[in-house]
Amino acid sequence: MISGGAHRRSILLALCLACLAWPGSRVLAREPAGYALGMSAAFTGSSDGLGVELYRGSMAYFAFLNAHGGIHGKPVAIRILDDGYQPGPAIDNTIQFLQGDEPLCLFNYVGTPTVTRILPLLKGYGGRRKLLFFPFSGAEPQREPPYADYVFNLRASYRRELAGLVDRFLALNRNRLAVFYQADAFGRSGWDGAQRALRSHGYVPVGEATYRRGARFEESMKRQVDILMRANPDAVLSIGSYAACAALIRDARDMGLTVPIANVSFVGSEKMLSLLQEAGRERGRDYTSNLVNSQVVPSYEDLSLPAVREYRELMDRYAPDAPALSSRGYVPLRYSFTSFEGFLNAKAMARILETYDAHPAQGLRAAAESLADVDIGIDAPLRFGPDRHQGLERVYFTVVRDGKFVPMDERRWRAWQR
Repeated sequence: MISGGAHRRSILLALCLACLAWPGSRVLAREPAGYALGMSAAFTGSSDGLGVELYRGSMAYFAFLNAHGGIHGKPVAIRILDDGYQPGPAIDNTIQFLQGDEPLCLFNYVGTPTVTRILPLLKGYGGRRKLLFFPFSGAEPQREPPYADYVFNLRASYRRELAGLVDRFLALNRNRLAVFYQADAFGRSGWDGAQRALRSHGYVPVGEATYRRGARFEESMKRQVDILMRANPDAVLSIGSYAACAALIRDARDMGLTVPIANVSFVGSEKMLSLLQEAGRERGRDYTSNLVNSQVVPSYEDLSLPAVREYRELMDRYAPDAPALSSRGYVPLRYSFTSFEGFLNAKAMARILETYDAHPAQGLRAAAESLADVDIGIDAPLRFGPDRHQGLERVYFTVVRDGKFVPMDERRWRAWQR
């Protein structure tokens, strides 16, 4: 027979476990003395893999953290709401987070068209303000006044990613660069980054093609490919989501456009690659050659890095499920650049919460700004400060080899020399 005290403790434990993730109900549940983070992201729709994998990577670390006492005895939970990568629901979700006592802050938001639309709310809604930590977006609005004070970014910007790609291609004498981009705030942010990078060298894009947000892999991109081919590019800079970018690559190769195609980190490399591999098997073609993807975190294949070894171990140990509100039949990835980014986001957030918990009167902003040259287990230090809300700056490049994206070496770059 269970005593009354033991029964109450068992109920409390069950509540703690149930609150590790919030399946998107419209009621903000409370949990015993813990820290809750509010995440609005795409858990359904054509970009669901980004929200699900970012969440899973963070949950792998928080599950480990909570199993070892949390933040000075306090568990960390992620409250999740689905916005389908659409601005309207993202605004509604953010208002809900702001209206309640929980969460402590916003965390892991996904996408430029969603993040840019909720930025005004961070300055105050109904007298309430919350900071946004580590959005999965490299756009500039959250990095510039008047919103930079309310957002902390971990990942490098799209401007840095595009500048790195442009510099690489120009060094290979591939000067005729075309741009394919999503026709919204995300795509225009990448387009602006490409324009700036090219103008700094005295060039402009030789061609541009766009597509509408939400495009699926089954849709045709032949019209866009035709526009790009008429420009006779030496390479294509692609700023989009994985389904649309994979469709472009498929149709480009089928129509004879064989030049390198470069995608920025938001694309979701593994999801894009899976679509191309499946199409290749069906059509007896290889759609994975002459691709390069920029990344904002190191490769999860680089086992020399402590964070990579820790990430792989904890993803295997805890194997976080896709949340119940995600698309039916979603198959989680064992490892991915997106979940590794979510993992690093959680590690950085835990360091901030540790500082905040020790000195709560100083506030969450001060706790975050106190982090300087923090080692989170990768090959670059994490830095924040009162005038610096950009944690990392480095950009990495990856190429497909043996059926997966791996670090790009100089020999492979030189193979594209003109």
